Amino acid sequence: MTTAPAPLTTRARAILIALTLLALQVASLAAPAYACGCGAMVPREGQRIAVNEETSAVRWDGRTEQIVMRLSVSGDGRDVAWVMPVPHRANVELGDPDLFSALATQTEPEYRTRHYFWPRGHDWPFGGSGDGASAGAPAATPSAGVNVVGREHLGPFDVARLTATDPDDLADWLADNGFRLPDRLDKALRPYVDRGWEYVAIRLSPENREATLGGRLDPLHLTFASDRLVYPMRLSRLARNAQHLNLYVLADHRMEPRSAIGGTRPAVTYAGRITETAGPLAELAGSERYLTALTQDFWTPSAIDGDHELRRAPADTPYRTVVYSDELLTVGPDVPVWLLTLLGAAAVLAVGAALLVLRARRRRPVLPPPPVIVPPRLG
Repeated sequence: MTTAPAPLTTRARAILIALTLLALQVASLAAPAYACGCGAMVPREGQRIAVNEETSAVRWDGRTEQIVMRLSVSGDGRDVAWVMPVPHRANVELGDPDLFSALATQTEPEYRTRHYFWPRGHDWPFGGSGDGASAGAPAATPSAGVNVVGREHLGPFDVARLTATDPDDLADWLADNGFRLPDRLDKALRPYVDRGWEYVAIRLSPENREATLGGRLDPLHLTFASDRLVYPMRLSRLARNAQHLNLYVLADHRMEPRSAIGGTRPAVTYAGRITETAGPLAELAGSERYLTALTQDFWTPSAIDGDHELRRAPADTPYRTVVYSDELLTVGPDVPVWLLTLLGAAAVLAVGAALLVLRARRRRPVLPPPPVIVPPRLG
């Protein structure tokens, strides 16, 4: 006779759920994150790397496109390869890190205070008091189908600019130089190869060869010919985790994506003309003085079905994000208006009641004194 297992107690069930969640978390940490918002990042086998933050500024004048990208990474990787497809041959140089501070200042939200009348959960009496040089880089090894059109060292980066007629050949070239690409990446590169795009392959290494690659990396500045404004995103469909895009677009006019390419609807956080005439932002912008800041989430990266193509918006309507700070309406720093209102209403009611009583008393008729009855005299 088979005995049915005893049901789990509440405590045992909670322990089982906690162990399952821990196992899933460990598994996700062990898996290398080889895709980010623009390009693919590949650590050496047995190492892992994660992109914690990615911010890009794009300038387009109708003929030439520039992308300045800054990455912040973490993990135990000591050597990482990063591959980015571009429509034409790219010039690569180090970007100015101060550019992103200037962009943040230009697009910072407007802060406003918004008052509310009735107390909320954190207000009295419900609660509260009321009161972020590559050294020893391997030499380039030619592979069939791959043409190395340039190689240079920029700070901690070893940059190779490649053309490839087959994604397998590109994978072979990178493997010959110390990196193994995930299998799915070969297929993801096929659309770029079919369109004759080129690649920028960059080896990222910390200056201290014994250290791991981490923190905020020096920005990279790519320049290439393009008759349309495009921001490569297709490789992000290989990411295992949700992706968040922060994109600054400099052009003659306000710009917008043609489609959501599988993510949430892109949101504009800033739109307006640049007034600065000096500094890194003015230098990058040149004569393209209209800045559009966009943000977008990709909760299911596998749904990404293309690259971002941006077009002119119907109008150059300016926009700035407004952040509201809600505060209880008070008189002075401490006295809530709602309390004064209630006290005032109570006082008015009390005075009114007193007046009604007084008026009622005044209207009450005065009764005459009872008549005096004189008993009759006898006899």
